[in-house]
Amino acid sequence: MGAQIRVYRQRIRSVTATKKITRAMELMAASRVVKARQAVLESAPYTHAITRALSELAVHSNYEHPLTTEPENPRRAGVLILTSDRGLAGAYASGALKESERLVHDLRAEGKESVPYLVGRKAVSFYKFRGRDFAAEWTGGTERPVIETAQDIAARLVADFLRPTDEGGLDEVHVVYTRFNSMVVQEPRVLRLLPIEVVDAVAEEGAPSAIQPLYEFEPNADEVMSAILPRYVTSRIWTCLLGAAASELAARQRAMKSATDNAENLIKNYTRLANQARQAEITQEISEIVGGASALAEAK
Repeated sequence: MGAQIRVYRQRIRSVTATKKITRAMELMAASRVVKARQAVLESAPYTHAITRALSELAVHSNYEHPLTTEPENPRRAGVLILTSDRGLAGAYASGALKESERLVHDLRAEGKESVPYLVGRKAVSFYKFRGRDFAAEWTGGTERPVIETAQDIAARLVADFLRPTDEGGLDEVHVVYTRFNSMVVQEPRVLRLLPIEVVDAVAEEGAPSAIQPLYEFEPNADEVMSAILPRYVTSRIWTCLLGAAASELAARQRAMKSATDNAENLIKNYTRLANQARQAEITQEISEIVGGASALAEAK
């Protein structure tokens, strides 16, 4: 009985130490997700503005830019996969990876070769463990992305897209990321980044009757389009990175909250088992004392 009690107490100490770690990680994620959500909200006005400007450019310009030209026979598709550098975030990374696997399967069914571009150590380890090739990787700072990372990714993707397919270029580019809807819902999504599909952002916002800004393009709309399209690509990637960071922190907060609750339940169970073992030990000791006293009384 004594050995069993020591085992239960050791497990209680171990689970208590784990609970302190998960509780601390939960609080850290809760404090960081507020800033991440704010960053997503602050990036929205710029994204909407540059999308509106690009829509106006498409209306007032007949210039066919390579980034907006649909290829006749696409053969190679780049897939940018956004995951996390660390684990302990529930199904966050696996959800994005599963969505990317579905996308690769669909591209293969269409007769297209997929070229992965990986963001986050989870995606890199996923591909390296399976011996798969990938074009490029960006690791470090998935919880706190910086604009330089988005610029680097955009420059690489645009350069590969503009390169001829026979020389290892791309015909289209897709982004697999996790969209932050709320603290409870984070949804893996696929976004076709290139070639750019210009849409009327104002109509999407549901305010077609609002007063629209009057744009003047200098020196001309064609040159402005050549300058704004790379910025648009960077803006979309930056928005995806911010949404993925907020989703990662929200998923980690939920996972650590669940781990903390499970640790509390384990502590309660082990405490009850230890108390039962202690009570059984006391009962056995009392029985032995009573039995010994009875034996002495009978001997007299």
